[in-house]
Amino acid sequence: MALIFHSNLSKDFSLILNNADDYNVIIKVGENQNIKEFHAHSVILRARSPYFRGALSANWITKKDNMIIFNKPNVTPNVFEMILKYIYTGEIDLSKESNEDILGFLVASDELLLEELFVHVQDYLIKQKSWIDKNFIPVLHAVSNLDSCKKLLDYCLKSICEDPVKFFSSKEFPSVNKEILLGLLKKDDLQIEEVIIWDYLLKWGIEQTSGLGNNRAGWNNENYEALKKTLNQFIPLIRFVRIPRADFFDKVRPYKTIIPDQIYEEIEEFYYKDTLPKTITLSSRTGPLIRSSNFESNIIKPILTNIIANWIDNKDAKYVYSYH
Repeated sequence: MALIFHSNLSKDFSLILNNADDYNVIIKVGENQNIKEFHAHSVILRARSPYFRGALSANWITKKDNMIIFNKPNVTPNVFEMILKYIYTGEIDLSKESNEDILGFLVASDELLLEELFVHVQDYLIKQKSWIDKNFIPVLHAVSNLDSCKKLLDYCLKSICEDPVKFFSSKEFPSVNKEILLGLLKKDDLQIEEVIIWDYLLKWGIEQTSGLGNNRAGWNNENYEALKKTLNQFIPLIRFVRIPRADFFDKVRPYKTIIPDQIYEEIEEFYYKDTLPKTITLSSRTGPLIRSSNFESNIIKPILTNIIANWIDNKDAKYVYSYH
């Protein structure tokens, strides 16, 4: 029967980390005013991390005075100290760390291919729901491009869809990444009125477009063209037929010039000529009361079921659609 003494092993390796006098790697971590130098042993780094196994190979290393010099500017000193402790001892106590550092720790563990650590940190961070709910944007910016962070990303997107106003109204929203916003506007389960999405999209676009101010009265044709360019990928994702006619007149019509002609013509025909749109998305984000996929009728064409749901949701009793 094998005897296992992991506790003493961890303590001994901790001493090697903290009191090393035979290190052969100098790692400079951080950037600007937040830089720190760490000392480590290449054999341990390579043994514990596939990333270091490649980065510290003979083909890639840079040496000075027989010492391997390695730079990691994209990781903060606090986070890298946590990484080294895990690598040397297999121990980490996340309860003593800030959630901001834990998020950085998650991203670093993914980059350094520390799979076991990554899984644990991601699960731990998801449990910090109240913090994530207040910091959706920095979390999304950190993990949206990491394939392995799908679990955390899905949690964020699901939470945003359930209460999107909190996300859209946050002070950080104007800085949200374009790809993140595109992904959200493509979702069918975003529980928010379309006119509110339109309002916030305009605010985001104005913030992202250089030279625009909030006073639209002072805009010229070049300003509108610049805003149109900023929002060109977003406009087709807005479900204009879900916006009540009064809001369309007050909030969409003034921005006619930033909407492609074909889309705008279809919106106008839908509202004023009872013409069914050909290219505009008809379905409701919150789920229509009548769905064409499971609704059967010999009288009503399937495509009209979404329009009927629109009337019901908007309670626009005065608007009657006549189909010939």
